[in-house]
Amino acid sequence: MHVAEDLLILGVLFVIAYGLGRLGKLIGLPAIPIYMLVGLIASPHTTLVPISFEAADVELIAVFGLIMLLFSLGLEFDQDEFYGNAGKLFISGGTRLAINLGVGFALGLWIGWGTREALIIAGMTAASSSAIITKLLIELRRLANRETPTILGIMVLEDVFIAIYLAIVGVVLSGTTDVWAIVLQLAISFTFLIAMFALARWGGKVVSRLVNTRDDELFTILFFGLAVAFGGIGELLGVSDAIGAFLIGLVLGATRFKARIEQFALPLRDVFGAFFFLNFGLALDVSTFGSVLWPVVVAVVLTLVVNTLGGQLIAWQNKLTQAEGLNASAMLQNRGEFALILATLAVGAGLDSRLTPFAGLYVLSMAIVGPILAVNSEKMGRVFFRNRRAKIAEAGRERLRGAGSISAEEIALVEAAMSGQEVPESAIPDDIVESYPSGPIDPVEEQAAQQSDAQYERKRDPEY
Repeated sequence: MHVAEDLLILGVLFVIAYGLGRLGKLIGLPAIPIYMLVGLIASPHTTLVPISFEAADVELIAVFGLIMLLFSLGLEFDQDEFYGNAGKLFISGGTRLAINLGVGFALGLWIGWGTREALIIAGMTAASSSAIITKLLIELRRLANRETPTILGIMVLEDVFIAIYLAIVGVVLSGTTDVWAIVLQLAISFTFLIAMFALARWGGKVVSRLVNTRDDELFTILFFGLAVAFGGIGELLGVSDAIGAFLIGLVLGATRFKARIEQFALPLRDVFGAFFFLNFGLALDVSTFGSVLWPVVVAVVLTLVVNTLGGQLIAWQNKLTQAEGLNASAMLQNRGEFALILATLAVGAGLDSRLTPFAGLYVLSMAIVGPILAVNSEKMGRVFFRNRRAKIAEAGRERLRGAGSISAEEIALVEAAMSGQEVPESAIPDDIVESYPSGPIDPVEEQAAQQSDAQYERKRDPEY
């Protein structure tokens, strides 16, 4: 065993990840692609640098990373948001998921690797990255934006989708062909899901009493042990270790110790999660990227187009402006941990090995393009919709000139009113008011008023 050498290399890799992470922050890149890139650099399949590290050496720690990622996802699940706005969420978020799933499955069939592989690809392209989106919302100070509650609501629905999808995928990947065996496995999986959701909904007080301890060390050991144990239970029940960890996180998140658990769990998630993404990068082989290049290019283009159009659909469903829909779509473009989890499960089940480079290249691409779009979405919205506003204003001036003999002063008053300035109604002649339609002409006007050229300071959520 070369423990000293392995420790030295591993330490150097994380120092490199730190340096690249600092550079990535300058352009808004999250940590996920950075860790994967560092793993790719140190991969035994890569000869660009004189560093080589075996993925098997950190495999168990990477499993802990997977468990803590899903545990934290369940811990942060907002039950009040989900149950209080279930109907609205199913309409907006459900429509988006259905469209993305359909397009992703069609893409998978077009690639031609197999039906089960198409199901995995559909999941990769359907769900966004909660980790990346949450960090972007905080770092870009958009928690006070009008579209943010809709984004968070869709993320909550996607958490439920991930739980159900992983349960279904677990049965599909088991390779069972007997119909009754499949029915039994699905029944076990969904019974487990329903029981844990019910416990989280109505058993919070009971669970709080069971996990109550003042000792921080023992408290940390307790919830970490529960996360790992339920990961094992999930694996034994055929719903995967990831979903088991998610569900116990969901239950513990319903207790009065949620904030305290988060305080200790988030650093564990970040450290073990880094191992998970690093380990995935170590498994990548640059030489295999050529075989999946065009499928990844098509997947990225489809994701960008479908989600951009979907953002406008979300805006229409939730009475947001078009620019706010653009902001929402830019945030929801991000793909990350869920795609990698699916690829890990698929390869472990013996599916097409090309799913690993496909997922790696797809996530690397989307985890770079997505944040860049999110960082610049408000600027793009101002430029695009300011031009639209200028056209509307010019059309308004023409209509006013055609209404009769109107002075330049009267036109200026109406334009001031259109731009959002306070103008007394008595200052505008009655014939002009009657000749111009009442109410909003177009949602763009509202957006133009809200996202004006003047920059203003947004309030941040006091929690952060």
